[in-house]
Amino acid sequence: MTEDSENPKKKLAAPIRTRGGPEAVDVHVGGRVRQRRTILGMSQEKLAQALGLTFQQVQKYERGVNRIGASRLHHISEVLDVPINYFFEDISLSYTKKRDRVGLGEAKAEYGRDPMAKRETLELVRSYYKISDPKVRRSIFELTKQLGKSFADN
Repeated sequence: MTEDSENPKKKLAAPIRTRGGPEAVDVHVGGRVRQRRTILGMSQEKLAQALGLTFQQVQKYERGVNRIGASRLHHISEVLDVPINYFFEDISLSYTKKRDRVGLGEAKAEYGRDPMAKRETLELVRSYYKISDPKVRRSIFELTKQLGKSFADN
């Protein structure tokens, strides 16, 4: 007798969600939408207009409250000029492999540690790429690395 015949109903992995809360993957994808939109200096209103939505709907997508469907995600990737896999980069393995052991609270904690999710970081990156002279940009990059090393040593 095979395992499948002994257990006719295969146990499916449960989504990572608390009562009525968003799933961790939806929160991650929404955060990546917000990150890219902010890097581009695009407002929620402009993104919503490009997608034919209200800015409230974009807010819900970015928080993960509403799940983004495949065709909508494809449209968002075109508007934000990134490949679809961008939205799934750096996703924690705990979201997909350990679903039965990880709750949304833990997933949010992991996501909260991502420095790229901070507005300050996104504004810094956007400002950095506004510097048109590559030599100046490289000098600022090297300066920032050195400052980071000196403060890390303290």
